[in-house]
Amino acid sequence: MNHMNMKTRFAVTPIHAVLVAAMVLLLSMTASATTPGITAAAPATGVTSNSTFNLTATDGYMTQPDGTQIYSWGVGCAGGAVTYAPAAFQSLGFCPAMQIPSPTLIVHEGDTVTITLTNNLPKGAGNTSLVFPGITVAASGGAAGLLTQEATNGGGTVTYTLTNLTPGTRAYYSGTQTDLQVEMGMYGAIVVLPAAANVPSNCTPLNSDVFQKLGIGNLGYDYRLSPSAYDHPETCYDREYLFQFMELDPVIHRQAEVQKQAIASCVATTGAPYCPTVMDVKTEPYHPRYFLINGRSMPDDMDPDYAPNYPNQPYNGNPHMHPGDLTLLRTIGQGHWEHPFHEHANHVRILARDGNLILSQNDKQVPARLGGRMEFTTDTYPGQSYDGIFYWTGKGLGWDIFGHTPASLNEQTCIPNADGYYTPASPPNSIPNYYEWCGDHNHPLEANPAGGAGTALNPITSGGSTVAGQIGGGGPATQFDPLVATNGLWYNGTPYLGHTAVENNRGATPLVPGGASQNPLAESGIAFMWHSHNEREITTNDVFPGGMLMMMLVDPSDWFIDETL
Repeated sequence: MNHMNMKTRFAVTPIHAVLVAAMVLLLSMTASATTPGITAAAPATGVTSNSTFNLTATDGYMTQPDGTQIYSWGVGCAGGAVTYAPAAFQSLGFCPAMQIPSPTLIVHEGDTVTITLTNNLPKGAGNTSLVFPGITVAASGGAAGLLTQEATNGGGTVTYTLTNLTPGTRAYYSGTQTDLQVEMGMYGAIVVLPAAANVPSNCTPLNSDVFQKLGIGNLGYDYRLSPSAYDHPETCYDREYLFQFMELDPVIHRQAEVQKQAIASCVATTGAPYCPTVMDVKTEPYHPRYFLINGRSMPDDMDPDYAPNYPNQPYNGNPHMHPGDLTLLRTIGQGHWEHPFHEHANHVRILARDGNLILSQNDKQVPARLGGRMEFTTDTYPGQSYDGIFYWTGKGLGWDIFGHTPASLNEQTCIPNADGYYTPASPPNSIPNYYEWCGDHNHPLEANPAGGAGTALNPITSGGSTVAGQIGGGGPATQFDPLVATNGLWYNGTPYLGHTAVENNRGATPLVPGGASQNPLAESGIAFMWHSHNEREITTNDVFPGGMLMMMLVDPSDWFIDETL
């Protein structure tokens, strides 16, 4: 990936000038995200590729950061045992009868997938259905609809059978009164993973060697759903995140709520002999006031997946990564509008659109090389999905993110691989400054870094003993004390991401008299804003900041990113 076009941490624009102060406070929200969802029930006897999901459509409420409870419709689980993926979420996950977005369905290439939908929408809402663009579908039961078979109002069911599945990220949503039912919240994602036999052999996690050598983290959990996104050797990745973009007009939702109540409470009398039986919700004019990532607005989207305070909005949006991690972004535009989303810190290399790999037309090798372009802003259109790779290494910053100086006790060598980075491919395969850009080696930023004279555990260079002075000073800049511009020590106090950053992330000034610290975690990363480039979409009910905005955090390589927190 070409890093010549890497964006700086905080470009000077009216939006970003205001967000700089807010960003520091948001570092306290350390929950990370992944691609949580549900996998299929156990296959039928003698069947190895069958996947079954039992879903229901019903109504409920979603919450927004301004305190509003918004009446909505959604699809959820019809009850019974549910298997969650990644496996680490099995004890944390929940799948209510109504959720927004709908449950992320995680299946495999070659599976035969059966989805049964029960219509428990309120009386008068009419039929409902699901459509799966780009997937071969056979429907049975229910009543004939415009696009597919529909489940009738009042508990009717319909079954969809999906076949010939190929890898990729795709949308599913209501195929009945789509202007209303999708707006109300009936949309979700299907993630099709490569069959195990088709995962390219070169797809091993880049950071596995780092964690093994450092002896940190829970190596029993791999938060990726698969080592590769597609059956192609250039689609390997280390971690992944799913983002579903949606806008919401509360006037439409309020109409539906009022009409539901009118139908449910009406009693025919002599003076009013007729009761309404069918909802007639007007969806135009359309004026959305809420802009959602995975059903939540900022800052709610940075709370954990499956946080209990969002009972109908289980998925978050808060990507974390280490320098050099190949991060797969699965993104779907689920609403009426185009959403121009901007990922700070690097461009995104597009792998596929709507589950179709973008291959070079002139490449003669088999398989052909990928031909997707690098995008500064990743536009998504209604119903469109893309898969892309993002990563950050610090190349182009002009300073050593690992804090090396000729006089420091840290690793003094930077042996570049063919691309100029210090990686496991660089002998002698020593990883404390993993994925360092060798062009910036020994170019520290800070004159007097916080914690620079402290101690830190370096199990690689010291055999597990405690050594001093792991962060070298001597750079051209003097950073302010963390308490000067922040609310406490949420700011990590240093721009360094080396293997001792976690131990050296506090300034000398006590947070409160006596030196007691109230920080719950020692995470110390560099934060970048990811947000819509439509300025209206980074508001919540016209209040800035909000809406389609989240933070991406680059963590030190010795910080284990626990996606369940």
